[in-house]
Amino acid sequence: MFDHAYSNYMEHAYPADELMPLTCRGRVRGQEPSRGDVDDALGKFSLTLIDTLDTLVVLNKTKEFEEAVKKVIKDVNLDNDIVVSVFETNIRVLGGLLGGHSVAIMLKEKGEYMQWYNGELLHMAKELGYKLLPAFNTTSGLPYPRVNLKFGVRHPEARTGTESDTCTACAGTLILEFAALSRFTGTSIFEEYARKALDFIWEKRQRSSNLVGVTINIHTGDWVRKDSGVGAGIDSYYEYLLKAYVLLGDDSFLERFNTHYDAIMRYISQPPLLLDVHIHKPMLNARTWMDSLLAFFPGLQVLKGDIRPAIETHEMLYQVIKKHNFLPEAFTTDFRVHWAQHPLRPEFAESTYFLYKATGDPYYLEVGKTLIENLNKYARVPCGFAAMKDVRTGSHEDRMDSFFLAEMFKYLYLLFADKEDMIFDIEDYIFTTEAHLLPLWLSTTNQTISKKNTSTEYTELDDSNFDWTCPNTQILFPNDPMFAQSIREPLKNVVDKSCPRGISRAEESLGSGPKPPLRARDFMASNPEHLEILKKMGVSLIHLKDGRVQLVQHAVQAASSLDAEDGLRFMQEMIELSSQQQKEQQLPPRAVQIVSHPFFGRVVLTAGPAQFGMDLSKHKAGTRGFVATIKPYNGCSEITNPEAVKDKIALMQRGQCMFAEKARNIQKAGAIGGIVIDDNEGSSSDTAPLFQMAGDGKNTDDITIPMLFLFNKEGNIILDAIREYEAVEVLLSDKAKDRDLEMENMDQKSSENDSHKPNSEEAPSESQDAGAVSEEPEGGGEGSGVGDPDPLSPASTDSASVSMADEDPHASGPTEASALEPACTPGDSQPQEQNTQTEANSKAHWDSKVQPMESILADWNEDIEAFEMMEKDEL
Repeated sequence: MFDHAYSNYMEHAYPADELMPLTCRGRVRGQEPSRGDVDDALGKFSLTLIDTLDTLVVLNKTKEFEEAVKKVIKDVNLDNDIVVSVFETNIRVLGGLLGGHSVAIMLKEKGEYMQWYNGELLHMAKELGYKLLPAFNTTSGLPYPRVNLKFGVRHPEARTGTESDTCTACAGTLILEFAALSRFTGTSIFEEYARKALDFIWEKRQRSSNLVGVTINIHTGDWVRKDSGVGAGIDSYYEYLLKAYVLLGDDSFLERFNTHYDAIMRYISQPPLLLDVHIHKPMLNARTWMDSLLAFFPGLQVLKGDIRPAIETHEMLYQVIKKHNFLPEAFTTDFRVHWAQHPLRPEFAESTYFLYKATGDPYYLEVGKTLIENLNKYARVPCGFAAMKDVRTGSHEDRMDSFFLAEMFKYLYLLFADKEDMIFDIEDYIFTTEAHLLPLWLSTTNQTISKKNTSTEYTELDDSNFDWTCPNTQILFPNDPMFAQSIREPLKNVVDKSCPRGISRAEESLGSGPKPPLRARDFMASNPEHLEILKKMGVSLIHLKDGRVQLVQHAVQAASSLDAEDGLRFMQEMIELSSQQQKEQQLPPRAVQIVSHPFFGRVVLTAGPAQFGMDLSKHKAGTRGFVATIKPYNGCSEITNPEAVKDKIALMQRGQCMFAEKARNIQKAGAIGGIVIDDNEGSSSDTAPLFQMAGDGKNTDDITIPMLFLFNKEGNIILDAIREYEAVEVLLSDKAKDRDLEMENMDQKSSENDSHKPNSEEAPSESQDAGAVSEEPEGGGEGSGVGDPDPLSPASTDSASVSMADEDPHASGPTEASALEPACTPGDSQPQEQNTQTEANSKAHWDSKVQPMESILADWNEDIEAFEMMEKDEL
């Protein structure tokens, strides 16, 4: 698998930063449509090759490593006029160069390879370190989030340096690489700068909760986003505190980590969930979903020596993977997809490796086997491995991040490797957050920094349960293979067969006294008891003349400050509920899967649906056929080549007439389906929002064939395949189907790349997403009379929608851990109470207004700010 990914990068992409595995070419910054912050990792410095250096040695590919190092020394230029992320460049490039240097000197000592090596990678690392230093030119010591490799920060030509905010992980994930650079070179400035940034974050922690926020102002140190978790934006800050203690031997790092860890286990850990909370009100959950980056945390807990919660969270994540094949970028507390993409992240594999090391339980080898089979089955494409655009449909994104080679294969190989498979002792090294190897002997080299602990504020922490040494994995775990199983067993059905239900924090604090707060999803406008509860919370219900209902909250009219807080939570839940209902009524994305030679189902493209024609969600087999380009290509008049189109899937260009008109013309010519390809050059589902094709305002019941829409880039993948292979067969479906392994194995040309044949015994039904929107009723089939596609919007206007004055109308509200209360029904449909309410109040429209909060407790303003930020965060 590694050879397939690495050789395709070297053949099709190098010296570009990354491989685009669907179009078999390199991703060069500026030549492809911008992906926003994602592109900040690309600096025209052959990112994937540098990131992969030490992986080559772990996999015992020493000859390839030697060649790769020579290429890096000869070809890579670090002096490019390009703005890059300080964080990503540090962990991937600086870390990659230092990891490469670490294993290079190890091989040189062994005497067979790298005898010519004279620290060239370390010289490049030092050069890059100096290029990152201008980012630290702030009064706080926190670095700017971006730096220009050539011009630094705030230079007239730098095009950066105006930012005021950075994420906690961005500023707190530098110490390993910067300290290693200082220790390797004897130049102390790098370690000093990284320590200063860590010290500042520590000083700015929320003192009563000992938590840190997601985003901080680099000049003032004020928390910009006050929610706290262990996932995106904070994750590796915690990781680096513990690992800095391991690598550098400084007790202050362990004290800080233990202080934070105690707070995490107090407030964020709600086994098996890890839920974000507000740093100033840590009993209040900040969101009802989790992001995939927190999958690293069980591995960190193993390093800490806290095995039980590590097993619990890991098992919960594994159940989510078994449901969706991959870990979605974000998923809700009832395990539905929140963000559907999966860019082949390695964090879960990392935790699996650490848990196997700690327990020796062969169960984790089975977990690793599942990961490998899913990668081969769903992500492997002819030119590498493609990220998943949507885990529900199985569609791909033209993306293979450098961390896939740097981390995923490293952890999976180490999971299965015996000691004799390794050419060096992995226990002599510590992994950075990008899985680069730094030797532990650095702790006794060039100690230019005083280890004296200047922090004095640990007295409030009861650390009687903390050991001040690193745990030894050999004595860490009870010598009983059933122990881990007994922890996992209660979680076996947590995703599929049960609705997890816990006591909410508010409910817990109330004990057996008053009832728990009214939940938005339980609310019924016709229930007098509910109306009384609303009144107590300061929420008024007003019936408008047009039949709509408006909710208005005056917090000062609440019976108590606790009731006012419940009222605010209720309003936020109503916003989220409305947003969720709207999303679920949208037509979901569809899949176009290329099933002919040499693809055999390995390439899946994200397609937009139509409001007319065959509903692919109700025809699970989909429509399969060879594709044919129609004449005229726009499909706006009678088809002049019907013989070529008959019994085929017609390809046509967007524009010049209604979509429904195109569909009728190709259906008349005998086509069994249609694909409309966007005429906007360079458009892609990577960067543009998906939409549905609207009808033409007339009755469209006469259109019976399926119609799908592809953006220009995805459409060109099919057109290029036609040019190269002539006969191209595709499958139009609501979700990608299993690859044609039998045909693939018969294909001699693919035999080299498919030596690791995936196991396809799993029934496809097991991977169906019970909560996927494709299972919701479609609605809105009449069309709107709009010729061009409309952005994906609710298919009907019957669902409730909520807005709050002075707040982001799409803000996600805080709900308790017990946001899993409604009974489970097949397909994760809405609870019965909610369905009844929707039918009874189909025209209800929820509006709410918040009056100024000056008269409420001072920290209410902080609540409002935090709520406004909820949906604005991006991974």
